[in-house]
Amino acid sequence: MYTKVIDFSKYSSIKVGQPTDVLVLEKGDKIPHDRYLIGGANNLLVSPTPPPLMMLSKDFATITQEDNLLTIGAATPTGRIVSYARKHNIAGFEFCAKLPGTLGGMLAMNAGVKEYEIFNILHSVKINGNWIDAKDIEHGYRYAKLNGIATEARFEIKEGFSQILLDTLLSLRTNQPPQPSAGSVFKNPDGDYAGRLIEAVGLKGMKKGNMQWSSMHANFLVNLGNGTFEDAIYLIRLAKEEVKKVFGITLIEEVKIL
Repeated sequence: MYTKVIDFSKYSSIKVGQPTDVLVLEKGDKIPHDRYLIGGANNLLVSPTPPPLMMLSKDFATITQEDNLLTIGAATPTGRIVSYARKHNIAGFEFCAKLPGTLGGMLAMNAGVKEYEIFNILHSVKINGNWIDAKDIEHGYRYAKLNGIATEARFEIKEGFSQILLDTLLSLRTNQPPQPSAGSVFKNPDGDYAGRLIEAVGLKGMKKGNMQWSSMHANFLVNLGNGTFEDAIYLIRLAKEEVKKVFGITLIEEVKIL
């Protein structure tokens, strides 16, 4: 293992943060239990005082096939997974094209698009060095209790990659803003949409400094350039307060705030 300085104003998808020491784990290293695993930082909002951080090295960005199982390292980018599935005619990974980041991040939050979720196709996960069956891991809409650090995952191979499905899911991107963001800030409450609620309380398009509730999709907090953590938190708290006051609904963050 070694330490690397990561500038989150460049590395994270929302482009908020500052240079921070991050411990990089290599194959064979003992996994610390006192650090937060950042992955690709695609759904992270990093404060000026984050907890101790770590990330997986490229040692964990691997894809191997054996019999009917596909083993993928947690640091593998989603784009590479989709490319592999297309090349080898493997079904089930089409929805990953809609999701940036790495497999590890997808596992940690049971990432998905519409009815497609990573746990729907998951066989097992290597957590703290031990293989755990997916059915034995508590999970649900946008959460998974891994109770440790996932370094690899296995999937049963099923033939039939669908380019039509991939194109259909990619078309959903048309309502997502092009500016830097961390994706959806809040989970959708049962029977409703966080974006609709934020728009209904009049916050769609609202700015604080250079952070803004997107005028394209109200559940996306976008960085217009050099946005700060403080301004992002202000808008997140305001949205929660207003939606609670008007609708009696408590919005729950999908973005991870460090």
